[in-house]
Amino acid sequence: MGMETAPAAFRKHITLLGKRNAGKSSLINAITGQELSIVSDTPGTTTDPVQKSMEVLPLGPVVFIDTPGLDDEGELGTLRVEKAYRMLDKTDIAVIVLDAQEKWGEKENSIAKLLLQRKIPMTIVVNKIDLVSQEELQQIQKNIEDALQQMAEETAGQDYSKQQGMPTILFASANHRIGLDSIKETLARLGNKEPGADTIICDRLHAGDVVVLVIPIDESAPKGRLILPQQMVLRELLDHRMIPVCCQVKDLSKALEVLKEKPKLVITDSQAFGAVNQILEKDILLTSFSILMARWKKTLEPSVKAARLLEQLQDGDKILIAEGCTHHRQCGDIGTVKLPAWIENFSGKKLQFSFTSGTQFPDDLNQYRLIVHCGGCMLNEAEMGSRYQKAGEASIPITNYGIAIAHINGILKRSLAPLGME
Repeated sequence: MGMETAPAAFRKHITLLGKRNAGKSSLINAITGQELSIVSDTPGTTTDPVQKSMEVLPLGPVVFIDTPGLDDEGELGTLRVEKAYRMLDKTDIAVIVLDAQEKWGEKENSIAKLLLQRKIPMTIVVNKIDLVSQEELQQIQKNIEDALQQMAEETAGQDYSKQQGMPTILFASANHRIGLDSIKETLARLGNKEPGADTIICDRLHAGDVVVLVIPIDESAPKGRLILPQQMVLRELLDHRMIPVCCQVKDLSKALEVLKEKPKLVITDSQAFGAVNQILEKDILLTSFSILMARWKKTLEPSVKAARLLEQLQDGDKILIAEGCTHHRQCGDIGTVKLPAWIENFSGKKLQFSFTSGTQFPDDLNQYRLIVHCGGCMLNEAEMGSRYQKAGEASIPITNYGIAIAHINGILKRSLAPLGME
C-alpha cells in the first residue's frame, strides 16, 4: 500500500518523546524531508501531539507523532504531558530525543523504563551533535549506557529486558541532516516483522482456493462502499491469487449453487453468523471478518477465553461495548442495539451497558464485568494491544464482536476451525 492509500491501521506509528527544545519537530522534518511540524527556539512550541502520515523508505507507510515536551510546566503543561504519554497507547516504535547540550536525566530515564515495561521497541537519538565536541559526545554516550545498564540490572528478573535488549543510541543533527540514514535504518529494523506476520487469512489458504465473502447490505452498511475489514480481506485474497466470490446473505444459497465445487472457506459479517451457519453444510469452513481482525491484531486467544463469560453474567452486571471508530448510529446499529439485545437474550439476565467509540476508552475499567470490543480495524496493533493490556491489568475479560456472536450462536468452535484453533 502506498502513502496516500494505506489506512492508519496498516501504518507503523512512530512517536518522538523528549524534553522541550530537544529537536523532536526538527528531527521529524529532517527524516521526512518535509515541514510537517512547526519548529521554533521557543520552548513548548508543540503544545499538542501532532500526527502525520508519511512514506519513509525502507520502512514504508508510517505515522509520525510529534509530542509536547515531557518537562512542560504549569497546569496546562501537565495536561500536555499527559497527552504525550497517551500517545504510547498507539505507538509501535518510540524515539527518545536528547539535546546533546543536555544531560540524560530522570525524564529520559523514566520514559525509557516505561517503554521497556510496555514492550515498545525504542531507539535513542542524541540530537544537535554539531553544537558539542567529540569528547562531550563520548561522555554523553557513556552516561546513557550506564543508565541503561542500571535499568537492565533493575529489571533482570523481568522478561521484557531480556526480550528487547537495550536500545540503540544514535547521533544526529537535524539542522545539518547528519545521521538521518542511520535513524531510518534503525526504525526499519525495529518495525520489521517475521515473514507472514501481517497476513489476515491467506496463510491458511492456497492460490486458486474459492472463498465466499458474505457482505450484508442493510441500513448500517456505508453507502457506496465496503467497510475496511471487508476491503482488507478481499484485497488480500486477490493479492494471493485466490478466487473471492461476494454476495449478500439472501443470495448465499444461489452463489453456492453456481459454484462447481464447494468453497474452501466462507467469511461472513458477524451479525449474519446465525443465518449463514444455517445455510452452509457442516463440512464447509466458516469464520467472520471480526474474528480475522482479532487474529490479525493478535487478540484472538484472550477474546475466545473471555467469550465464555457470557453465560456466567448476573443481573446488574455492567458490560462495556467499545468501538475503535466513530460513525453515525443507525436504528439497527450492531454495537448499541443488536449486540446488547443478543447478549441479554443469551444470558437471560438484565444487564447494564456502556458505550465508547473512537479514541475514547476508560482508564478505570473496574466497574465492568466484561468488555466487548469491535474488530478494531481502524486501530493499529499497538493501540488494540494497549486496550487489551489495560483490561488484563484490571482483570476484566475482553472479547470481540465476532467471537461473542459466534459463541452466542453456538458456532464458536466451527468459526475457529479455519484458523487451526479448537
